[in-house]
Amino acid sequence: MSDQREIIDHLTKTLELLSVEKGKSQQTPVKKVAEARDEDLVHYSYSYINFSYENPTIYHAISYFGKALEEAGFEYLSEKQNWQRKLLEGRGGKFYTVRNGTNLSAFIVGKNWDQSKGVGAIGAHADSLTAKLKPITKKKNVEGFELLGVAPYGGTLNELWFDRDLGIGGRVLYKEKDTNAIQNALINSAPHPIAKIPSLAPHFGAPAVPPFDKETQAVPIIGYSNDEAEEATEEEKCCPLYGKHSLHLLRYVAKLAGVEVSQLVQLDLDLFDVQKGSLGGIKNDFLFVPRIDDKICSYASLIAFIEYSRSIDVAKLDTFTSLTLYDNEEIGSLSRQGAKGGLFEATVSRVVQAFEEQLDLHTLYANSIILSADVNHMFNPNFAEVYLEHHRPKPNVGVALSLDANVHMATDVVGTTFVEELARLNGDKVQYFHIKNNSRSGGTIGPSIAAQTGARTIDLGIPQLSMHSIRATTGSKDVGLGVKFFRGFFKNWRPVLDQFGDL
Repeated sequence: MSDQREIIDHLTKTLELLSVEKGKSQQTPVKKVAEARDEDLVHYSYSYINFSYENPTIYHAISYFGKALEEAGFEYLSEKQNWQRKLLEGRGGKFYTVRNGTNLSAFIVGKNWDQSKGVGAIGAHADSLTAKLKPITKKKNVEGFELLGVAPYGGTLNELWFDRDLGIGGRVLYKEKDTNAIQNALINSAPHPIAKIPSLAPHFGAPAVPPFDKETQAVPIIGYSNDEAEEATEEEKCCPLYGKHSLHLLRYVAKLAGVEVSQLVQLDLDLFDVQKGSLGGIKNDFLFVPRIDDKICSYASLIAFIEYSRSIDVAKLDTFTSLTLYDNEEIGSLSRQGAKGGLFEATVSRVVQAFEEQLDLHTLYANSIILSADVNHMFNPNFAEVYLEHHRPKPNVGVALSLDANVHMATDVVGTTFVEELARLNGDKVQYFHIKNNSRSGGTIGPSIAAQTGARTIDLGIPQLSMHSIRATTGSKDVGLGVKFFRGFFKNWRPVLDQFGDL
């Protein structure tokens, strides 16, 4: 993006907030975590607002995270190459890899680590509910209205998506003119909305009452014209996408990508709410922003990982810490870039193979702990009756454990105790969420990761209101509280876990 430098500068300042007192040099000692001030915590929300606005799709988010990691001294490793030489150069280090542009795994391996010491890891999903352009989006005009063919990704295209200003963004594949090499570019139309799904006025009675047919009644409008269709040039007709998408759309996308229509090969694009987030409430108690689920835990854990990385000396370290951000959680995680695709497990295996003569993943995972960081349900005072007593997370308090007797969440009694002890050590408060018996539970990546690795896995996250809405709400301090908690995890997971012996 054109202002990536400005964003990274903003990010850098954010990362320094809790470690450097204003007006002093960067040599100032780190403040105690428990003494973080409210204004410092809220600053993370301002930073998150900018991040969310500038990075509306998972492609943008992963690209941003990769650049942030490199700024912090992490080295990129391609999955297509052998990692052994790089990993052994300094007997450890700070690295990250990316799969598909939508799945990222970062890790820090200490020089004195061995596989019997396990790994302390966080997993979160960076995908969000959206509307994706179909492979062929062109639809017949309806009395001059130009429509766009989109598919719901997860539970979207319901009434919560009507009457919002929808931009377009994602990844574009194109061919270079001289070499025909296939390249990619990220596009983002914000602040310009290109589409709207109009609601039907209540005056029409029953037809205006949801639910609506997502194929025929939740179709975005992208234009109107009484004129005849504009003619394509001969070069534009050579584009493999010509005839599959409207010419207006292809020209718009090509302009955003900085290429010509004839160069376009394929599109992976989303519609998203272009409205920027903001703090709100009479005392700015809240953060109103789109795509909270689950970019907010991805962001908080990534920032925490970078902050932690700046406080350690790899040459003296004997731990292995990791952060993996996944795609496709909203649709079940069963993809090569989803949690069931095994990027975390593959990364761990490659690290062990580089350092150890004999691979012993069973011992490694038995000595490991994994946090599955995903948003959960904040208490809604208008629907108090649907919440279980004593399990009603509030804003600006702290992360909430996700509990479920039927193991839709991976948290067990040892995991609960681990988080409580970690929070006590870090000066954090822990909240609890459990669904009532007469409601259905959602799910997340925790049980899948636990089953695939055998490692104890704990589901927790930042509470939010309006889950699965196009716009959601959390507390104005909750991003900062998430960063604080996750940073404490990376720092203290090993000594806390050692308290549990063979449990």
